Amino acid sequence: MIDHAVRTFASDESLPREEQLAWKLAAVATDDVPVTEEVTEMVINRVIDNAAVAAASIGRKPVKAARDQALAHPGRPGATVFGVEGRFSPEWAAWANGVAVRELDYHDTFLAADYSHPGDNIPPILAVAQHAGRSGADLVRGIAAGYELQVDLVRGICLHEHKIDHIAHLGPSAAGGIGALLGLSTETVYQAIGQALHTTTATRQSRKGTISSWKAYAPAFAGKAAIEAVDRAMRGEGAPSPIYEGADGVIAWLLSGPDARYTVPLPGAGEPKLSILDTYTKEHSAEYQSQALIDLARRLGPRIGEFDKVEGIVIHTSHHTHNVIGSGAGDPQKYDPTASRETLDHSIPYIFAVALQDGRWHHVDSYAPERAARPDTVQLWQKITTVEDPEWTRRYHEPEPAFGGRVEVTLVDGTVLTDEIAVADAHPLGARPFARDQYVAKFRALADGIIAPEVQDRFLETVSRLPELTADEVGSLGLPALIDATPSTRGIF
Repeated sequence: MIDHAVRTFASDESLPREEQLAWKLAAVATDDVPVTEEVTEMVINRVIDNAAVAAASIGRKPVKAARDQALAHPGRPGATVFGVEGRFSPEWAAWANGVAVRELDYHDTFLAADYSHPGDNIPPILAVAQHAGRSGADLVRGIAAGYELQVDLVRGICLHEHKIDHIAHLGPSAAGGIGALLGLSTETVYQAIGQALHTTTATRQSRKGTISSWKAYAPAFAGKAAIEAVDRAMRGEGAPSPIYEGADGVIAWLLSGPDARYTVPLPGAGEPKLSILDTYTKEHSAEYQSQALIDLARRLGPRIGEFDKVEGIVIHTSHHTHNVIGSGAGDPQKYDPTASRETLDHSIPYIFAVALQDGRWHHVDSYAPERAARPDTVQLWQKITTVEDPEWTRRYHEPEPAFGGRVEVTLVDGTVLTDEIAVADAHPLGARPFARDQYVAKFRALADGIIAPEVQDRFLETVSRLPELTADEVGSLGLPALIDATPSTRGIF
């Protein structure tokens, strides 16, 4: 990996195009190095993982609305949409599939200087592969490139401290992945990355206060914007330049200002794209920084026994966890029994309370309004707070990071119970790291009763051969479901 220094350049300073970050990202995307066997296996795992969580969300209202929009845009050759037969315009297929994948907050993650869900790259890259008639090997190359750019940007540039949503890294990475898939020139991908970044910068209010369904839509918007950016760039249209380093660019006005310096690590020429191997998926349908704490709650609950004997619970954790999903966010909604599912998903006090009481976490049951309103849960929930612990913040940023915390439970009789956990059980460094069997089991469990068994079998058999698939087989990677797909929402289209 090569560390690239990135800063703002004044209007009268010279910054050759080849020295711009957008060009360097494009050069990595278009460097046609072989994809390693280990990366290929993980790409297959993540395609299965995306399909699993999309199946589980297929009947949810935001997913239905996005699917209805896609059904209004049939395409030739087109791309598949989760849950239905037929082919649809690729940008709209990516939109619908992106919402389905993201709705339950249940797929993969990478946390470093910023946050990300790299699996959000898959819907737009897959949709373009199907529409453009690309092979499985092309698809693997594109997904590996999308993950690489996403992870490297997240390692080097923090968006959230400036309240910029993390889809600002997704637009460029998806554009780069599509460019790699299609074998485009560095020049074309450079222009597409610039356009995608320019159109996908948005504030983090989508993940603050009353969190709406736009939390699921935002990554799908970035994927759709990336497809459209690549299309325009292929037609010869350009982007603002330099998009990151310009005097009125992203660094100067949206991030840390004209005097800021960032370091973005990228593979050198001829170096394989391995960053997907540093990402991790979720065993539980909740924000990633709650994964380890759910596992801790499951083992701590039996030690507590009678929850009405709890005086208070303090979770000592990292700055990120405390301020994003903990009491440090200052959001009263995180303690509101009538809060939306999306808000509860970002409330570690709620999540920890339910996981303590139930000894499990379920993507539907744990968020049910009646579950959130249960009096004994509300009572326990209000007793849970978080504090930032500098040691956990330090460990969060280590090469082998810790995303958990230390919990202190004080009982009414003065007894104090403590326990801690560094990473989720399913994390590569955890007690039960996810491998192919676990990805398949997750798919089977979430697709049960939604996708016919024979369709499940066919999908898993096909995707297991991903690098060998023909264009026709890539085009068959759809998942028609046992649902009524008749549009049920009305809009402009």
